[in-house]
Amino acid sequence: MYKILVSDPISAEGLSSLYEHPKFDVTNNTDLSETQLIDEIANYEGLIVRSQTQVTEDVIKAATNLKVIARAGVGVDNIDVDAATKNGIIVINAPDGNTISATEHSMAMILSMARNIPQAHKSLQEGKWDRKTYRGTELYNKTLGVIGAGRIGLGVAKRAQSFGMKILAFDPYLSEDKAKELEVTRASVDEIAEQADFVTVHTPLTPKTKGIVGAEFFSKAKPNLQIINVARGGIIDEEALLDALNHDKIQSAAIDVFETEPATESPLANHEKVIVTPHLGASTVEAQEKVAISVANEIIDIFENGNVLHAVNAPKMSFDDANAELKPYIELSKLTGEVGIQLLQKAPRELHIKYEGDLAIDDTSLITRTLVSAVLSQDLAERVNLINALVLLNEQGVSYNIEKNAKNRGFSNYIELTLINKDKQIKIGATVLNGYGPRIVRINEYHVDFKPEKNQIVVNHTDRPGIVGKTGQVLGEFNINIASMHLGRTNQGGNALMILSVDHPVTDEVIEALYKIDGFHLIRSVQLDLPSQKEYDI
Repeated sequence: MYKILVSDPISAEGLSSLYEHPKFDVTNNTDLSETQLIDEIANYEGLIVRSQTQVTEDVIKAATNLKVIARAGVGVDNIDVDAATKNGIIVINAPDGNTISATEHSMAMILSMARNIPQAHKSLQEGKWDRKTYRGTELYNKTLGVIGAGRIGLGVAKRAQSFGMKILAFDPYLSEDKAKELEVTRASVDEIAEQADFVTVHTPLTPKTKGIVGAEFFSKAKPNLQIINVARGGIIDEEALLDALNHDKIQSAAIDVFETEPATESPLANHEKVIVTPHLGASTVEAQEKVAISVANEIIDIFENGNVLHAVNAPKMSFDDANAELKPYIELSKLTGEVGIQLLQKAPRELHIKYEGDLAIDDTSLITRTLVSAVLSQDLAERVNLINALVLLNEQGVSYNIEKNAKNRGFSNYIELTLINKDKQIKIGATVLNGYGPRIVRINEYHVDFKPEKNQIVVNHTDRPGIVGKTGQVLGEFNINIASMHLGRTNQGGNALMILSVDHPVTDEVIEALYKIDGFHLIRSVQLDLPSQKEYDI
């Protein structure tokens, strides 16, 4: 018998396959404190939660028999995924169960906001018959900006089109052909800010999307802009939104998710130009049943067959003796993908991987999945993992191929990643040197040799005397220390590449100052998620 604990209120109908299965013993206890959960969790192989239970590192340390943590929903903010991964515990979610509910709630928010329904309802309950104050706006012939064209974003777009709305869509993986097929217009975030009458956001929350709708966005917006967020708190900068509403830069907002929840103290919650709901996007009978069915069936599949479909982590990365020799190359491929996508700064349309030397002889499937996952995670965040990386790559319309050559050209092992987006291309070559760990040895046509660090600045410039000194001077003015510097050039006085490892991340202000150096053409900041050095030893 596999013992499963359900610690949050979850649809019993949705979990019926677990309750009725002869190999599973399911316990419902939704009133456990963290201390009580720590005392109890060692008795269970599986844990099912929603958003109430906080699965902390202390809980996970006490969970000596736990194999699976299931989140009956999408977000896993209440689960310490890193701690689970380190302890070999699979964390799964139900990413598709709430798609329809979140889509419909988005449309409900748009319509409620456009027609002032909550405000008018409250006014009438207070005994007022005020038709003039609550005059609304038609959706017909208006422009809706959709930031994030995944399942929910495109679902909203489709429904908005039935109201006669024109759609501007931003998504790094939305191709021109796909946009034409969907009868939407591809647009940048700036173009949406300038042209849209309504805006809805549906991206994951990542460093790239946090505050993507902020002060700069609102400075370009129409004064009649109406905006909603039924995705993730933090995608819209709440302080900037409040300022835009208070200074009539935009007309109104409808918010279902907040940076900090519960949001009862948020100034947006009682603002006259804002309608709010307490994170109800997935709160329908149907959605809660769907996510429960999803996690219940996957738990059964994991324990009976070892099949994992919706893992948000990769506990199998804790290598056993059989594949321990691959570990440094797994880490190298992750760094290669992170460097490549940050230098391209666009979603790739093509992805090419080349393996040379010893790597070309071995099974590279895990290395490939790690590399692809690193590339996609910049935009897809927790949606992507080793299990679904190649499937998601195909869903995003990215073509890819793999080339292997057992002959080595100077390195016993070599990975080369090429990312292409129309006329933009980045080629990264990397290797693991015994005793020295990972090295980036090629960036496009430049032969380089540097160890990836947490914070780096990569500069394309003209090779001329004095460049290095001026760079150090500018960074010094911002109190940024240079840890190391590496240079590559095609020929004397021609194009050159400078890679600086620095102690702290650089801001836009720093990059703007660096651009003032005569001869600097392109500057990129690269930040890496680095393991400890010992993980590279081979």
